[in-house]
Amino acid sequence: MVGPIEPGLIWIGWISLAALVLYLATCIGVARTRRRHQIFAPAMTGHPEVERALRVQANTLEQLVPFLVALWLCARFWEPLPAAVLGVVWLVGRTLYALGYYRAAGRRGPGFVIGMVALVALIVGAAIGLVRLELVLG
Repeated sequence: MVGPIEPGLIWIGWISLAALVLYLATCIGVARTRRRHQIFAPAMTGHPEVERALRVQANTLEQLVPFLVALWLCARFWEPLPAAVLGVVWLVGRTLYALGYYRAAGRRGPGFVIGMVALVALIVGAAIGLVRLELVLG
């Protein structure tokens, strides 16, 4: 049995799962694009659509690690609700990034910026929460 949990942390769990589903969707996107263009592993080049799909997947994985850490630190040491809102913003940004990049590499910018702003805000929120806790426990 799980002990007492802040209700807001349940949202953080759902957002974490959504981020993992988003990552899995990028993996499926790579597989489908590879199959459509007959470019199979270990090849990493050959058709621009395959290369864009691979970049979406790789960049999403690169962003996933700091996002999940920052999301949970921010929720635990600052506040779950703002962390959840920023988590949703990150998900929207990463989705826009992927959809834009699939169409053309130059269309990835707005989604990237939205996701990065949310990530930086989560990191700042985590830092504020930790500093606040340090001052209280001092």
